[in-house]
Amino acid sequence: MRSSIPYARPGQVIGLFGGSFDPPHRGHVHVTLEAMKAFGLDRVWWLVSPGNPLKSRGPAPMDQRLAAARRVVRHPRVEVTDIEAKLGTRATADTIRRLRALYPQVRFVWLMGADNLAQFHHWQEWRSIMESVPVGVVARPGERISARMSPAAQIYRGCRLDGQARHLLGQAQAPAWCFVNAPMIDLSSTRLRAKGGWIA
Repeated sequence: MRSSIPYARPGQVIGLFGGSFDPPHRGHVHVTLEAMKAFGLDRVWWLVSPGNPLKSRGPAPMDQRLAAARRVVRHPRVEVTDIEAKLGTRATADTIRRLRALYPQVRFVWLMGADNLAQFHHWQEWRSIMESVPVGVVARPGERISARMSPAAQIYRGCRLDGQARHLLGQAQAPAWCFVNAPMIDLSSTRLRAKGGWIA
């Protein structure tokens, strides 16, 4: 199993950016690079999921999404992976548990856009995610207020790192999270699919 998933050195801080990437686009790249810079991450792994449990419609075929993601993000410290398919996990909490067991000396940070924080409380075992790994949140167009007022943000408000300490997130003990504002790109996979332009 170890040979088929990414290599990581002990002590590295790796951001995990999960999603269906259906399709991947420049907004995903933007969130990734902003998070890497803000949170002091050594690397970011894109976890291209077999499917999103919160969506009734299935995504495009995995091979198509992986190939597209590798065309969209070309950065030496970003790796596009199908870890969840390899591990046989679908829920984020399960994926994180497996990765922490496989890489006991690596520090993981779960990454998301503010739009995901706004509905994070609907995710399966979302509290387990918050209490297993630090969470880094990057602003998304139109989502700042709803994210900051979300149930997850309110319940864990005492665990939020100040923006000036954002580079310490990877070393923080969970539960810990940080919200960063960044220049934004107003793109979404939903809108791209609706326009019929699968790749941006």
